[in-house]
Amino acid sequence: MIWYRVRDLDAARAFYAGKLAFKVDELHEDWVRLSRGKTVIGLTQGEPDPEGQVAHIDVDDIRSEAERLRERGVEVGIVLELHDTMRIAEMFDPDGNRLELGEDVR
Repeated sequence: MIWYRVRDLDAARAFYAGKLAFKVDELHEDWVRLSRGKTVIGLTQGEPDPEGQVAHIDVDDIRSEAERLRERGVEVGIVLELHDTMRIAEMFDPDGNRLELGEDVR
C-alpha cells in the first residue's frame, strides 16, 4: 500500500473515488484506504511530499482510460510506449501526488 499525505482528506477521497474510480475500503476520521484492482492507496491529512512514492494503476486500455480521465478534468500526460512491453502515462492528484497509469502490451 502506498500512503499519500493530502491537505483536505474529504476532497482527496472524492477525487480518488469519483474521478479515478477507486473503491473506499476503510474510512476513518484521520485516514482512508482505497483500492482499484491491485492498487491500494492510503490517504492521511498532512503536507504532500512531491518526491514521494508513485502509485501504479494497471489498466486494460490506457488510451481509453486517459481520455475518460481527461473528460473528468484530470490532467493526464502523454502515453509513452516502452519497447513494446508497457504503455504508461503520468498524472497527479489535486495535492501534487504522482500516479502512473500502466498497460501491459506484451
